[in-house]
Amino acid sequence: MPKAQQTVLEIDLQALKHNFEYLKSKLQSNTKFLAVVKAFAYGSDAHKIAQFLQELNADYFAVAYTNEGVELREAGITKPILVLHPQTVNFKVLIEHCLEPSIYSAKILNEFIDVASKENQTNYPIHIKFNTGLNRLGFSQNETDGIVSKLKNTKVVKTKSMFSHLAASEDLNEKDFTISQILTFKEIAKSFEKGIGYKPWLHMCNTSGILNYPEAHFDMVRSGIGLYGFGNSEKENKNFKPIGTLKTIISQIHTVKKGESVGYNRAFKSDTVLKTATLPIGHADGIGRQYGKGKGFVTINGQKAPIVGNVCMDMIMVDVSNIDCNEGDEVIVFGKNTTAENLAITAETISYELITAVSQRVKRIFTQ
Repeated sequence: MPKAQQTVLEIDLQALKHNFEYLKSKLQSNTKFLAVVKAFAYGSDAHKIAQFLQELNADYFAVAYTNEGVELREAGITKPILVLHPQTVNFKVLIEHCLEPSIYSAKILNEFIDVASKENQTNYPIHIKFNTGLNRLGFSQNETDGIVSKLKNTKVVKTKSMFSHLAASEDLNEKDFTISQILTFKEIAKSFEKGIGYKPWLHMCNTSGILNYPEAHFDMVRSGIGLYGFGNSEKENKNFKPIGTLKTIISQIHTVKKGESVGYNRAFKSDTVLKTATLPIGHADGIGRQYGKGKGFVTINGQKAPIVGNVCMDMIMVDVSNIDCNEGDEVIVFGKNTTAENLAITAETISYELITAVSQRVKRIFTQ
């Protein structure tokens, strides 16, 4: 790729293919693969990513909200799309675009059946979510009989899958808890299938579940962060390729005299003469203020340049006193070598937060 001339997010589709194929290699041939493309495909580009994964024969997609699914349909995605957190106000639109809702409470179940009935639906596919320990969304185990009773008395909807979500699949210190979640889910599934009279697909594993708990792959698995290049452990990170490289350039270089300050609120005051570079990227682009004051850094000509003072809305200043660089030089914020995880750690957060925060005003460039 040519050197950056502005702030851009380069997205490597071959890295995406590598990650997809690596995750698929962990599965039995008949286990379906659901690609999670919510949050603008984890900050990359949901349309392009889903189109590419559809070409690679991903079986299913998942988004958080209905509008994300609508946008995928309008972009030409024809594979089934699961909406993980549908809101009742959007049920009619969801049906109009052939999206499939996660049903996680009695209220949501009753309201979806009501809307689907008014839309003259029969056997509309739904996905029943059970809470097995994450305590975020989902029916409890003791609600199983009530759900079964409700579903047996309607032809408006039909359960395509039932699923749950692992709370700590990446943390092997929590292995006992994860195994207890898996066993609880199996118990619920057995009771649900017996009551309903047919077998829906079962799915529970996220990326770390795929890697660490093959016994819980069931009929389908769901991967988000792994597709984008992160394995949630030092060992597994080596098997993945981050797909995104966030680049910018040096707009201007300043010499800061001893005693002078840099940036808003005079958050940095120099105790010596130093050289700073101003970059056209800030918290409106996804680099939060928590990365300022020397915590975060960028890479210029292979060397780390710590962020000086507060992060501005559209700019950051970095210390380049010991770096041979010029205005217009390319700057790597994160990428394949210094990853988003490396940078996120400096602000005591995770790669998920950093990559999904990259603003859509940052130009996306796709490479093969």
